[in-house]
Amino acid sequence: MATVGTASADSTAPPAQRRTSPAEAHPRLPTAQPTSTTLIGSVQRAMRLLEAVAGRPYGATAKQLAREVGLALPTAYHLLRTLTHEGYLRREKGLFLLGEAAERLSACAAQQKRRSMVDDALAQWRDSIGVPVYYAVYREGEIDVLGVADTPGNPAVEEWADFRETGHAHAIGQCLLSQLDDEARRDHLDRYPVRAITPYTVHDERVFLRRLERLQRTDPVIERQEYALGTVCAAIPLTVGSTAATMAISLPSCEADRLLPVARRLQEEIGRMLGTLALSISI
Repeated sequence: MATVGTASADSTAPPAQRRTSPAEAHPRLPTAQPTSTTLIGSVQRAMRLLEAVAGRPYGATAKQLAREVGLALPTAYHLLRTLTHEGYLRREKGLFLLGEAAERLSACAAQQKRRSMVDDALAQWRDSIGVPVYYAVYREGEIDVLGVADTPGNPAVEEWADFRETGHAHAIGQCLLSQLDDEARRDHLDRYPVRAITPYTVHDERVFLRRLERLQRTDPVIERQEYALGTVCAAIPLTVGSTAATMAISLPSCEADRLLPVARRLQEEIGRMLGTLALSISI
C-alpha cells in the first residue's frame, strides 16, 4: 500500500507537468528594475565636480576637473557652466571656485552640526540629571528657545503663554534679560510689558528691574510658579561674546527643594563642556 506522498512502482498515472514561468516562456523579455534605483547621471556628475572644486581651495581649470572626475571635457564644460550660472561655482581667471550658493550650503551644514551638538548635550544632561533641560538665546530683540530635552516621565513646561511675550515671568526670560544692557532691556519691556501671569508673577516694572539688577552674573536665576502654577524653574546664564544665552531646568513645585542643587549640578556639567559648545551659542 502506498503511503501518502508516494506513488506505487507500477502506477500508470502521467507525471505532473511543471508550469512554465513567463520569464522562461519569453527568455528575451527584460526583467523590470525597481524605480527606486533610478539615478540621474548628470546630477551625479555635477556633484562630483562640486566635490572636486571643494577639494581645491585655490581653484582648478576645467581640464583639471574633467580629468580628476573622469569626464569628457565637453561634458565637464557644460556642467561647469550650469553650476556657475546657478551660483554654485564662480570662475576667476580661468579657474573654477566655490560660489555663494555652495558657501550658503556649507554654512547651513555647519549650523546644523552645531545644533546637533547642543541637542546631544541637552539629551545627555536630561538623562544624567533626570530633569527637562532647555536652551535659549536672546537675538534680534527676541527670546528664542532653541532646544528642549524632556521625557514622558519628566515633561517640559507647556508653553501656555507665549514665551517671547512673558520673559519677565519665567526663569529663561529673566536670565536672558539680566544679561542685556539697560537700553536693550528697556526696549524689550516696552514691547512686552510686565504683567501678571500667575498670582506669583512680579507685575510692577520697577520692582522687576530692581530684581534683575540684584542678580549675580554667574548665579542661577530661580523662578517659582511665576509662569506656570505647580512648576519651579532655574536658568543658568551663558554669555559668549555678545550673545546672551541660557540653559534651564524645571521641576514640579513639590520638588522645589531640589531645584538649586540640580541647577548647580547642571552648571558644573556646562562648565566642563563650555569650550566645546562656545561656537554653538551663536546659532
